[in-house]
Amino acid sequence: MDRYPDILEDILHFDEDSDDEWDMLLAETKREEESRSKRRNKHHGSVPGHRIIRRGRVEGHERLYHDYFAPNCVYDAFFRRRFRMGRPLFLRIVNGVEQYDPFFVQTTDAIGNLGLSSLQKVTAAFRILTYGTPSDSVDEYVRIGESTAIESLRRFVQAVIAVFGDEYLRPPNNNDIARLLAIGEQRGFPGMLGSIDCMHWKWKNCPTARQGMYTGHCHEPTIILEAVASQDLWIWHAFFGLPGSLNDINVLEQSPVFATLTEGRAPPINYRINGHDYTMGYYLADGIYPNWSTFVKTIPCPQGLKRKHYAAAQESIRKDVERAFGVLQARFAIVRGPARFWDEETLAYIMKACIIMHNMIIEDEGATNDNDFDGSGENPIVQVSHVHTPEFVDFIQTHHQIRSNASHSQLQSDLIEHLWQRYGQ
Repeated sequence: MDRYPDILEDILHFDEDSDDEWDMLLAETKREEESRSKRRNKHHGSVPGHRIIRRGRVEGHERLYHDYFAPNCVYDAFFRRRFRMGRPLFLRIVNGVEQYDPFFVQTTDAIGNLGLSSLQKVTAAFRILTYGTPSDSVDEYVRIGESTAIESLRRFVQAVIAVFGDEYLRPPNNNDIARLLAIGEQRGFPGMLGSIDCMHWKWKNCPTARQGMYTGHCHEPTIILEAVASQDLWIWHAFFGLPGSLNDINVLEQSPVFATLTEGRAPPINYRINGHDYTMGYYLADGIYPNWSTFVKTIPCPQGLKRKHYAAAQESIRKDVERAFGVLQARFAIVRGPARFWDEETLAYIMKACIIMHNMIIEDEGATNDNDFDGSGENPIVQVSHVHTPEFVDFIQTHHQIRSNASHSQLQSDLIEHLWQRYGQ
């Protein structure tokens, strides 16, 4: 009775013969009740103000399991198409993130109701990554709320990086370098370690205060990814996060792509082209990159058959990194469309996780084993050196060797002659 003390007092002292006052009292009581109802929480639950929706989480898990993970599942033939990978690899990722983050372990609430399963949370994150859909679009099938789907996505990409990043997003080791050099020799470019280029990811929800810094030639805010890819589309290097107003040279100046080489932690590479010895590998690049000894570029206006043949070969093989960008965007549509998150950290996690799973798919589908690495060819077998050079003088010397214009010109001339002697005549 303490909720309406003023109104109840009026009722106790009310004159029964006054109908007008009675009507006024009823109207005032109704208005007071409506006012208090508006101030009161509209919904009830464990969190004040949150709406309770009986989504049927257990039924959603059972439907998801019978559709894609049961022995005789309904959509067995469509699993690779809709999850971008085979079922064993997907379950390997699920088990890895479930062991790393307890968030993905299915639990019960205070009254014994089962929560969302790891399959539901990971599937919701995968649907957002692969289809690029809004977070609430997975609610109807997976039976997961929008806020939980966003939290699942954030935790999933961080778990993928923590569990699989050291293995699937790393610089090439000695065996990898030997294999890459063998591939380059077979394709007519001895000493080649891959191709390098940059990709822009549109940032739709870029804060207004930063839009000028992140807007470049695309005329809209973007974030840059610098990557190195090989013939099998494996991405060996990924440097993400610089604003889209920068060009490829600005990104290169801040990139750690040659950090291990200048610090003496990368094994020098020994190979011979056209009678000249070289001790550093190189990447195929487009015309904007500087004339360094670690880059091999095309000839803008080639004159003569030799130079035309070299330009065609270089431009063809350099497309490996372009194909890697295309396949990455096809598999994970979230990096093809505009980014909807507000913070750069989440976008960096998403990009790195997509690259890691991209490499995992390549390994799982056997693309890295399709090449013959017997070392056969006209040139001798490439030898990888293991000499360590930690001195500061060696660091400065290696730094200058990387940026040597003379070595760049000599390497290009030797490759022109090598390709013509091997394929052109």
